[in-house]
Amino acid sequence: MQNDLFPAARPESMGIPSKQILKFLKKAEANGIMLHSVLMMRRDHVVAEGYYAPFRKDELHRMYSASKTFVSAAIGLLADEGRISLDDHVCDYFRDKLPDHPHPYILDMRIRDLLMMATPYTSTTYNRNDKDWAWTFFNTEPSHPAGTIFNYDTSGTYVLDVLAERVTGKPFLEYLKDKVLRDLGFSEDAWCIKAPEGNSWGGSGVMCTTRDLARLALLFMHNGKLGGKQYLSKEYVQTATAKQIDNSPTGHRDYVHGNGYGYQIWMFKDGAYAFCGMGMQLAICIPKEDFLFICTGDTQGSAQVYAGIVELLWSEIVEELHPNSLPEEKEAAEKLEKTLRNLRVVNPLIGKCSSPLAEKITGRCYALDPNPMEINKISVEFHNVEGQLILDTKEGKKCLSFGMEDYIEGHFPQTNYFGHSIGTPGGERYKCMAIARWTQENKLVIRCYIIDNYLGNMTVTLGFKGEEIGICMTKTAEWFLDEYEGFAGGHMIKK
Repeated sequence: MQNDLFPAARPESMGIPSKQILKFLKKAEANGIMLHSVLMMRRDHVVAEGYYAPFRKDELHRMYSASKTFVSAAIGLLADEGRISLDDHVCDYFRDKLPDHPHPYILDMRIRDLLMMATPYTSTTYNRNDKDWAWTFFNTEPSHPAGTIFNYDTSGTYVLDVLAERVTGKPFLEYLKDKVLRDLGFSEDAWCIKAPEGNSWGGSGVMCTTRDLARLALLFMHNGKLGGKQYLSKEYVQTATAKQIDNSPTGHRDYVHGNGYGYQIWMFKDGAYAFCGMGMQLAICIPKEDFLFICTGDTQGSAQVYAGIVELLWSEIVEELHPNSLPEEKEAAEKLEKTLRNLRVVNPLIGKCSSPLAEKITGRCYALDPNPMEINKISVEFHNVEGQLILDTKEGKKCLSFGMEDYIEGHFPQTNYFGHSIGTPGGERYKCMAIARWTQENKLVIRCYIIDNYLGNMTVTLGFKGEEIGICMTKTAEWFLDEYEGFAGGHMIKK
């Protein structure tokens, strides 16, 4: 069934002007939106699909909180099979994790409360240092009755996927593959990062392709039925994709809050709904237009960009959809095809590729004053359109290669970050890509993106003043790159 799900069609034949998709792509690039892939479908046909180099079509990509909708599907399947009820008390599945005297709010929690992000907690209960996230969930003091207030709580999703794994005896994603996803052509090597106690991190850890995410979205858009087979009940899908709780406690509305929340699914405007993950992992379903939009990316640290892509989608695509086919626009269609074939990850830095200062500071070493990053010495070396940032730390020398005109791919110089399980170092370096620009004649900015099972970015700003240097390091990443935040100053070491 794999090939049947993604037949291709010219945009105009599906009522979409090619020129509008081009506008969308160009404006996204102009706005510095860090996309990794984009896929648009209408009436079950692919009208646009592209991957921003170095990302590839067949590459597994971290879906972050879009993973939550996979958990919702697993819970829905178990309910359909009669193995659970959404009105079951969650505690009944976790007697071994309960405290001696559980709070009534905890005892009263039902599966549907967790599905609609209405746990009795003020925030996610676990952190990176906890060894048993399920135990932490049930042993945290609650603040209000479950089912009353929306509060985004990834620990609730985690408990749901552990519940599914306890009932089925297998990882929840494998259960989904066996029951549904394998039939839909889902990647066999797709997997999920694990929590410290060994269960899947269903709230954030699914690794799959862009088309894999589209497969799940198509299943929901077709009320659980694809290829003539009802995989997930229509009743569950329609409930999951409808407002179950008000998700704007403040009463305000933005691109996502204020339209409501279903079962691990966000309600959008115009009857649309979405699977949303940190950094721009998105599946936006617009049933009334029979339109599906999928993208992946890394916009961590830029919430306004997240909102911007949604507004851009509506202004350039959704509002331009036609109910009937349109006349062929051969020139625009050919230009679109070429653009989609040659996409490359955008460079968000504004500045120049060279500076007269480069020759004076290349290879020169600066001794730094005591600083939060614990860097003793720093130097930069330039080789034509490439460069290296060299750090002397307590752990030894660390080198990061970067390009001045384009990204250079490599590996980040750390081996102590998490691997397949949270809390367990992988012992390998994360894949990364880095680029730099001179934003002033005396200021070099280096941006490094982690492009591995974990996504994140680090920015190093170097300001030069005579023989002195000022440094600012910032990072946006979940539970790694912490060593690279803070300011430092220093002086050039005499030859």
